[in-house]
Amino acid sequence: MTCAACTRCVSEAIGNIPGTDNVTVSLINNFATCTVEADKTADRVRDALEDSGYEATIVNIESERTLTSERKGTAARTVALKVDGLSTAQCPKRIMSAIELVGNAVTIEKALTTQADPTLVVSYIPKPPSFTIRDIVSAIEASNNPPVQVTIDHPPSLEEQTKTIQAHERRSVLFRLIFAIFAAIPTFVIGIVYMSLVKDGNRGKAYLMEPIWGGSSSRLEWVLFFIATPVMFYSAGVFHRSTIKEIRSLWKRGNSASLLRRFTRFGSMNLLVTSGISVAYISSFALLILGAMRGPGGVWDNTTYFDTVVFLTMFPLVGRFIEMISKARMADAITALSSLRPSEALVAVPDSFSPGKTSVEKLEQGFEELEEENSSSMLPGKKIRKVPVDLLEIGDVICVPYGATPSADGTLIDGEKTIFDESSLTGESRLVPKQSGDEVNVGTINKGRMVHVKVNAIGESTMLENIVKIVREGQTRRAPIERAADMITGYFVPAITFLAIVTWLVWLSLGYSGILPRDYLDITVGGWAVWSLRFAIAVFVVACPCAIGLAAPTAFVVGTGIAANNGILAQGGGEAFQGMSQLDILVFDKTGTLTEGGEPRVSEFVCMAEGKWNEDSIKGVAAELEQASSHPLALAIRRYCSGRHGTDLTASGVEEEPGCGLKAEFQILQCTAIIGSEKWIRDHGTIPGDSLSEQLERWKSEGKSISLLSIRDDGQPADQRNFQIMAAFAISDTPRPKAAEVIRWFQKQGIDTWMITGDNPKTADVIASLVGIPRENVIAGVLPHEKAEKIQQLQQGNIGSLHKGALRNIVAMVGDGINDVPALAAADVGIAIGSGSDVAISSAGFILMSSDLLTLVTLRDLSIRVINRVKFNFGWAMVYNLLAVPVAAGAIFPLGHVRLDPAWASLTMALS
Repeated sequence: MTCAACTRCVSEAIGNIPGTDNVTVSLINNFATCTVEADKTADRVRDALEDSGYEATIVNIESERTLTSERKGTAARTVALKVDGLSTAQCPKRIMSAIELVGNAVTIEKALTTQADPTLVVSYIPKPPSFTIRDIVSAIEASNNPPVQVTIDHPPSLEEQTKTIQAHERRSVLFRLIFAIFAAIPTFVIGIVYMSLVKDGNRGKAYLMEPIWGGSSSRLEWVLFFIATPVMFYSAGVFHRSTIKEIRSLWKRGNSASLLRRFTRFGSMNLLVTSGISVAYISSFALLILGAMRGPGGVWDNTTYFDTVVFLTMFPLVGRFIEMISKARMADAITALSSLRPSEALVAVPDSFSPGKTSVEKLEQGFEELEEENSSSMLPGKKIRKVPVDLLEIGDVICVPYGATPSADGTLIDGEKTIFDESSLTGESRLVPKQSGDEVNVGTINKGRMVHVKVNAIGESTMLENIVKIVREGQTRRAPIERAADMITGYFVPAITFLAIVTWLVWLSLGYSGILPRDYLDITVGGWAVWSLRFAIAVFVVACPCAIGLAAPTAFVVGTGIAANNGILAQGGGEAFQGMSQLDILVFDKTGTLTEGGEPRVSEFVCMAEGKWNEDSIKGVAAELEQASSHPLALAIRRYCSGRHGTDLTASGVEEEPGCGLKAEFQILQCTAIIGSEKWIRDHGTIPGDSLSEQLERWKSEGKSISLLSIRDDGQPADQRNFQIMAAFAISDTPRPKAAEVIRWFQKQGIDTWMITGDNPKTADVIASLVGIPRENVIAGVLPHEKAEKIQQLQQGNIGSLHKGALRNIVAMVGDGINDVPALAAADVGIAIGSGSDVAISSAGFILMSSDLLTLVTLRDLSIRVINRVKFNFGWAMVYNLLAVPVAAGAIFPLGHVRLDPAWASLTMALS
């Protein structure tokens, strides 16, 4: 693919196949994704792309219903094992026998039968440390003598396949370019420099101008013909093949496109280049044959375009090769992230020989200092073994020395603490303290003492792999300005083709009608027909849809990479960048977004237990209920109640109402409990008494969030079962340190700032006043679906007002919780805090890996710069074509016989 016309052709080729949907095409990375009904449909997609002039390979087919076996909580794991070193035909049998000896713990999905196919697929349930993939690998390796080598067989990643394809294309273009350059040197020296600078009486020039083989065609014309012909069919073949396939696909039987559509939207850059080269070559060949058939005599005249054929091929190949190198460099964002993956892990395994022995000096010196395969661990009864990272299991304990990155995502085990550099993932420059229970991720660097981490995510389930996936998907999301470019390039090739034909006919008509002066005709063979062709050929080759098509994708890919380096994942791609650059209103959630959220604390607690209830049982119910929620307030209550040794209980039938609270049954206690907002409690028929109401009002005025616990005794008769408030929690959640500074910055930019929260109005007003949001811009006490409705009203100007000259407001929403998901989806730009819920993250256009709100300022600045670059690129491309095409068509030829020769037109196009 070379331009937006290619993107359009690929999209249409896939979209026209029944059973395909959700087509996305990445021009920069040379890949496309789509949803297909069945595997056979994928084969039809590949065939359609090849018929359209593209070489297509199916990289991967994944079922939408398939859940990765590496995801947290998944028991079974299926792996493909590649066995190297099979020396005899008996090796596969011995390996299969060794696996059978492992027992029923391993299920063989695909047996190893021959040396030609050394891949074995097994399923098993890992139970580290007693049984892991390492035991299976050890059994296979020990079954042969000499031992075989076993590795996890991974299909090449999308980036690896893309790099392979791009490298193959670059080599192909480079060989053709080198050949064209070698052909261009004698063409330029003999056909242009020598014949222009040497005087007519020169013997060498006369020799070249002398007709040969019984015709009037000169030696020079035949020499140029022999030079240009292999260039035409080899070097330019890369353009010709694609063009032929494009035309064949357009006119093949079964194509649903209308006749008008086929004549008004077709082709790509390949067709323009092929048209120019072919017209030059065919017309020159015809003139050469006509000259050869005229018989001897006549004066040699440079009327053929064989030299033009060489340069028309060389210059576009130069441009394409440079473009390929640039595209490869622009796709480095994912490569840089992928390079953070370690290849080996230090895993703690049972040590039956030296239990309890501790020797950590080498580990403390860093990962690179560990040279031995096995070394003692700080953990009693354990030793450290260096293994490939593919052989890790969920539940393994790995060692992370100073200066090393965790080999998998996990949590620090009890009694451990250190500090980590997370700048590679979050953009956070400060070191982050970590202690027991805190999560650490692949790609971060341990900057403190050596620690042990219990693995809870491996392979594709790690945060790093999720970031790679988000960045990859973000590069395929297209902005409105890109769709405008697609529309322009869709009509560009037909328009240029029509203009080239009209140019030729106009100059031809003016010449034969006698309107043009005779001195315009500076050739003796071919007359006005051949003379006019120069303008038509120049129009074909000077026009460049690539500049238009690459204007947006290049800027967005670079912007996505810069964003990733600053801890921002552009999941929404170009569309999100464009929305952020045009922002009118920025809306914040309160808890966990404007406030710290992650570490709120219960500052006051009121217990109203009576009867069979006491404070411990109340706290036990509250802690068990909040286990089901990831909301920051739930975390605060759970931490407070667990810290006070609340009674351990088990809840059943837990239901969470986002933005309201939770409800569950406790069969042992014969009760139903609800916990959440005051409104949630009131909706269940419970009204706080006067004393409690006064307490709640005081908490609200102090900016504290409130959560109430109400319990219904199910042991009572049905008509006496009523909820009764048993406890009230006041949660202090202070504003983030930079919140006020960030809001002031956006307000200076002319962007309205709003707060929308499910919390009570009094608490919301207090927080708003602390961060600088006007009181009239606070929307409080709303449910999740109401948040989405408020966002839509802000967009339409029904709340607040429309910005001057706007038909609707562009609204961005910043949130972190499940209750923010509808609002994030409804907003023009959804921005999720990376520490928030997975559902919120999946609904956002941007993900902030750091909780520092100053990242929003970086995001706004970057978005403006990216869109400005897109506009500049797009403007340059339009100006180039609007100026170059008329000049090539001869618009200024009457002013001193100035025109753009086809060879120089091709150079101009390549440089554009």
